[in-house]
Amino acid sequence: MAPGIKPSVIINALFICVACLLTATICFAQTNASSNHTIKTIMENSNGTTITLRGEPVHTVGKLPSINVQAKDFTLTAVDLSEKTLADYKGKYIVMNIFPSVNTGVCAKSVRAFNQDAAGLNNTVVLCISKDLPFAQKQFCGAEGIDHVVMLSDFRNDFGNIYGVEIADGALRGLLSRAVVVIDQSGKIVYEQQVPEIGQEPDYAAALKAVK
Repeated sequence: MAPGIKPSVIINALFICVACLLTATICFAQTNASSNHTIKTIMENSNGTTITLRGEPVHTVGKLPSINVQAKDFTLTAVDLSEKTLADYKGKYIVMNIFPSVNTGVCAKSVRAFNQDAAGLNNTVVLCISKDLPFAQKQFCGAEGIDHVVMLSDFRNDFGNIYGVEIADGALRGLLSRAVVVIDQSGKIVYEQQVPEIGQEPDYAAALKAVK
């Protein structure tokens, strides 16, 4: 020990060194975990679909199910808070109009368009699906006179992941992308469209052609 240096000073210095070493180790672990999370997110997004929001790329968590496969079951919440599943519409053509929120212009326009078209379709139900609360969906339908489509909410379910339409990143992360899926009377998917730009309307004519 160097002359004049008290043992307590050396002990304190050792404590400080150990504390600094522990802090550095924790920071490195947190950085590594954050990096791993980022890599995981990128890998997950690579399994999804790249779309755009006002021209900027965003991603969905997955891809729409392919045509000619059986539609996956789902649970969604109706405006009366009851639960609806695929089985509730068995034996009918099902048009699923999927979108981010009925409180945006393009989404509202799609509901109005499908509501008008649905009035002339036989043995067909149009499901308008978003993350909006059932109360907001009901209010919209009442104000707009929407009565030929069924409004369903994914606010407490997992439809977005099951059908690969939940937005994984960007400003609308967590909401549903704009897409249309048509299921025939046997439960098989006969048409699907992942709209490439969220601000763009779906192809109504192509969707309706699939049920005629």
